[in-house]
Amino acid sequence: MALLSGPSVPPARQGCARSLVVLLHGWGANGDDLIGLAPAWARALPDAHFVSPHGPDRCDQNPMGLQWFSFLDASPRALLAGAERARGLIDAFLDAELARLGLGDDRLALVGFSQGAMMALHVGLRRARACAAVLGYSGALIGAETLADAVRAHPPILLIHGDADQVVPVSSLHEALGDLVEAGVPAEFHVARGIGHGIDEEGLELGGSFLAANLR
Repeated sequence: MALLSGPSVPPARQGCARSLVVLLHGWGANGDDLIGLAPAWARALPDAHFVSPHGPDRCDQNPMGLQWFSFLDASPRALLAGAERARGLIDAFLDAELARLGLGDDRLALVGFSQGAMMALHVGLRRARACAAVLGYSGALIGAETLADAVRAHPPILLIHGDADQVVPVSSLHEALGDLVEAGVPAEFHVARGIGHGIDEEGLELGGSFLAANLR
């Protein structure tokens, strides 16, 4: 199985990385899209190594972009199967990056946007050891119906979503929160007023502070 790859940014402070922040892009984008978050968080996370792997498949509706799984069949069963396949690839990538940097899961943060947020949650809750943090923007929860039995880790979670999102409606945030609590996994959240399918400055600052607090 080929490992994922993508752009990376080394720690702003010279020396060995003390944490790893993995950025998972949205549907139809690629790793180059989210790696731009690294400079915005460099001051809060000066010892973090940032990496943004490319999704494994060409996007169904945008051949110039990539995806973690297909939305052509949006049934819960098909989405869960797609997320499970991608989870194996992401887990292998995480294991390799952590080993390369000499770090453990307690120094790992998963950040995702849209479909990448779905994968950050899916992976973070199923790792054998809890990572330091999961931060999801404009996402949703895949596999809620099996989550209680699938959860292996309980990392700190922050979900941020715009209330004007017309791609992934903000109701997905509230559904995810309910399903997480039901599975015994509490999460923090922030609803961005007047924001669509994107990340505003407040969301960026909240995310950076959340990561810094959990990667101290």
